[in-house]
Amino acid sequence: MIAELAPGRPPEPVASWKQPVRVAEATDRQGVIRPDAIRSLVGAVTASAAAALAHHVDRLIPFATSAVRDATNRDAVLGEIEAATGIRVGFMTGEEEARLTFRAARGWLGWSAGRILLLDIGGGSLEIACGGGRYPDLAVSLPLGADRLTRHHLPDATPVKKRDVSALRRHVRSVLGQCTAELRAQPAPASCVATSRTFTQLARLAGKPQPHNGLPASHSLSRRNLGPWVPQLAAKTDEQRARLRGISASRAHQSLAGAIVAEAVMEAMEVERLTTCPWGLREGVLLDYVSGLEGEPPAPPALTSIPALADHRRIHGIEAVAVDV
Repeated sequence: MIAELAPGRPPEPVASWKQPVRVAEATDRQGVIRPDAIRSLVGAVTASAAAALAHHVDRLIPFATSAVRDATNRDAVLGEIEAATGIRVGFMTGEEEARLTFRAARGWLGWSAGRILLLDIGGGSLEIACGGGRYPDLAVSLPLGADRLTRHHLPDATPVKKRDVSALRRHVRSVLGQCTAELRAQPAPASCVATSRTFTQLARLAGKPQPHNGLPASHSLSRRNLGPWVPQLAAKTDEQRARLRGISASRAHQSLAGAIVAEAVMEAMEVERLTTCPWGLREGVLLDYVSGLEGEPPAPPALTSIPALADHRRIHGIEAVAVDV
């Protein structure tokens, strides 16, 4: 994502592109990323740097999320990327991801949203954050990403049997049960929001569009409407899932696990209905950068693991690119 940034203004997208690298699929049971995926990462970073150069970008903010962060050979992978491209890709903890994604939701919704509960299902992790300020009062990250659970807990064969769905549900609820008591003890939110492609696709599948007044459309998703889709997704092949409204071919394989996690976390957090937000982690990183331009401190703890965020000296309009690998 390439965006024009200026103090006092939201990120203005200039260009956006995707280059699939499928790191999670190329990670073995021991958490080692295979050489072919490392080469794909090098290619993606090289292409991103070329796009940034073509758009005369002043600041490159490259960061890796859970697929790279949690790899047992993470440091070697990042070292190979830097050796091949000259670009040092940073990474952040899951809690930092949750804080910055919450920052994006607050930036999109504004102060009228009141206290926010944020849910975000990624490929490797689930982030939950809540609070009434610009940054959350509490943020957690759990190893409940849709791709991770699909690879580790669901068989490749379809239809997926009821016992496998039930086993995954028990696992997800167990992990949530260990970590959500403190979140539930927080004051009740005024707004329940979800941001991620997983939630967006599930909301298109089982929810309904909201009035958007010329802005990117959002969807509302109720737990009651989502529940019946779990057995329906379990009964379908990837090709059949991809023909459903909202489900993309690239994410059809993990849509069942995503639906199971979404239903379970909504249940655990006592959420009956939520609304999707089009801004996510990348926008949160850029908003945090703008906060630095305005002289405000970054989200606690400071994201020193992302080198490009350390310099907040520019005070005029710039263009920046956030590269999520």
